[in-house]
Order: sequence, then structure tokens, then C-alpha cells
Amino acid sequence: MIKKRIEKVKTQFKDLIGRVNPEEDISNGVYTRFVNPILTPAHVPLNWRYDFNRQTNPLFLERIGVNAVFNAGAIKLNGKYIVVARVEGADRKSYFAVAESDTGVDGFRFRDKPITMPQTEEQDTNVYDMRLTQHEDGWIYGVFCTERKDPNAPEGDTSRAVAKAGIARTKDLIKWERLPDLISHSGQQRNVVLHPEFVNGLYALYTRPQDGFIDVGGGGGIGLGYVKDMTVPALDEEIIINAKQYHTIYELKNGLGPAPLKTPQGWLHLAHGVRNTAAGLRYVLYLFMTDLQDISKVIHQPGGYFMAPEGNERVGDVSNVLFSNGWLADDDGTVYIYYASSDTRLHVARSSLTQLVDYVTSTPEDDLFSHLSVKKINALIEHNREHFRIN
Repeated sequence: MIKKRIEKVKTQFKDLIGRVNPEEDISNGVYTRFVNPILTPAHVPLNWRYDFNRQTNPLFLERIGVNAVFNAGAIKLNGKYIVVARVEGADRKSYFAVAESDTGVDGFRFRDKPITMPQTEEQDTNVYDMRLTQHEDGWIYGVFCTERKDPNAPEGDTSRAVAKAGIARTKDLIKWERLPDLISHSGQQRNVVLHPEFVNGLYALYTRPQDGFIDVGGGGGIGLGYVKDMTVPALDEEIIINAKQYHTIYELKNGLGPAPLKTPQGWLHLAHGVRNTAAGLRYVLYLFMTDLQDISKVIHQPGGYFMAPEGNERVGDVSNVLFSNGWLADDDGTVYIYYASSDTRLHVARSSLTQLVDYVTSTPEDDLFSHLSVKKINALIEHNREHFRIN
């Protein structure tokens, strides 16, 4: 009986990781979604979860549970599409694990073991949401959130935490060198992204300063600061380059997703915006573009969201959430956007630099008032008067 169960579990796992992932039939022309998520808890290798020794696990019970696989950094390396996913165990502790694919849209398989992240003097309670940057200095940097208990929490308060930006670097995604945590004087940091090129000889870091672990307070939006040496990562100051705005999709808070993509027209940024609703926080994705020479200058920002949770994406551990901290551009301009839904599973959408640049530069901005939104719609209707027909 147990032998049959083991074989059934193995067969189901093989079928899952070998499953072809078809495109969805409907597309808005900007990107194409795919039918299946690319990583779920069921994709985590069986020998990470089960003890296959019949003497120590005679009933073949799962020993180490997995709650979610989501929020992955992404990179193309040695011809493979690679994500460094956040895997959250049933014990609520997250860790990083590398999965790779030949196609970028299906067939993702985890490597033999998760990443053993070196520790600083103050060990991480939890780590998550790694952004990967192939920097022109030759290193691959992983910048992630490291969470620790707030030492100033009142006695008995077991929920208050301190979030900092942890930093590690590697050449092969196998051996990691841990660097000191980012030093920031503007509060806690949970969404820090390293720019891929030097700016006037300095490392540029996009930040999201906030007053506390949960409260954004005077954080204000997406920040930008500079560091001379990543082995001594101290920000002297940060400026807000993409602020929160009343009655928008980023009214409550916003943060950068992955490192920006370079195009001839400017740096292409993918970010998340958050607003509050009667059902809780709603996370969506949006795009903006900054100047090639002055990365602090936003030159294009379409109004509204770029992607929002749809269908089954709306349901999960933290519902109504879309989040991305990983994308990559192939040599032919194809862009793969790796996004998570509801803090539960990882998906991919496919677009191109041509499509994304057209979307960012041609979509109207948010004019912040309803009557101005109607004015734009009417202008488009008039523009289409001689061209649009339904027969």
C-alpha cells in the first residue's frame, strides 16, 4: 500500500514538472499570460519534503511542508532561464531556491538544494523577495529583505519586526558571498533594487524608505541613493523619484520590482502599487520609464495598472495581490515577466521591449480627476471615428 502511494506521488510530481504551459487565448496586446503557474508548493522536490527511508518514515508522511513558492528574482545565465524563488515553509520561514528552465515558461526544476545564505553577525529571522542584478562590475547581486525581531518591541509584543536590505553576491548562483546589510538613515527598507550600471562611478540603489515594518508613514514612494562601495553599503541620502499619489493604484505605497531594463528610449521600470480597499490591500503592477542619462528623472508613466490579479490569481495566502521582483530580456527583445499571485504561486507573462516601450510612451498618464479621464476617452473615440467599424 505504501509502495503504491510512493509511486503515485512520484508520478504526479513528474507529470507536473513536465507539463507544457500553453498561452492564454485572450491578450491585450501588451503581454500574454500563460495558463499554468510555473512554480507552486507542489513543484518543490519530493526529497525536500518527504523522508524516503522506510524505517524512519514507515507511513510515508510529508515531514517538511511548503506553504508557498512566489516572489522570484530572474536572470538568464548560460542559456538557462533562472529564477531565485522565495519558498515559504509551513513554519512561515522563507528561504531562497534556484529553479531553471530551457523555455522560460515551463519545465522549471529546482536545483538539488536550496541556497544556504551566509549570515551576518546578526542572523536573519526571515529572508525574502530577492532582486537579482547582473552588474557591470562582473558580479551578480542579490538584494533581499532580511527581517528580525524589533529589539525595542514592548514586552509580550511578538509581532514587531525590523526590515533591512540584505546583500549577497555571486558569480554562479551557487557560491554566495554575504555583504553587510544596507545602511540607510530613512527608516526601514523592504524593496531595494540595485541599478545594473555605474552612475558617475557609483552604485545606484532604488529604495522604499518607510517608518516601520508595516507603516509607510512619511516614506513617500520609490527612492534613489548612491553607494561608493558595495562592501561598505552606506547611503548618505535618498531622494524620492516616484511618489505616492492620492486616489491612484499606488495611493498607499509603492516599490520597485526588479532591476530596470535598458532601452534606447530610457530605463524601463516595473513596480508595484498598493491601495486600501474594504477587502484589504490590493497590489497591482505598473510601469514607468526614466531618462537614460538622469535615472532620477521619470519621463513616462502610463496611468493605471499594467497588470492586476485575475481569476484564480485573486485567491491565495494573501488574496488580491500581484507582485513581481523578476524579469529578463532575451537578446531578441522578448521579455519574460515573473510575477506572483496572492503570495502563493509564481507565474510568467511574455512581452517584448517593443511592446513595453510602446505601452509606456503612448499610454496616457493619470490626470488624477474623473472628468479628465472621460475627456481622454472621448478624445480616443473621436480619433477612431474614421477608423473603427463593427460590421
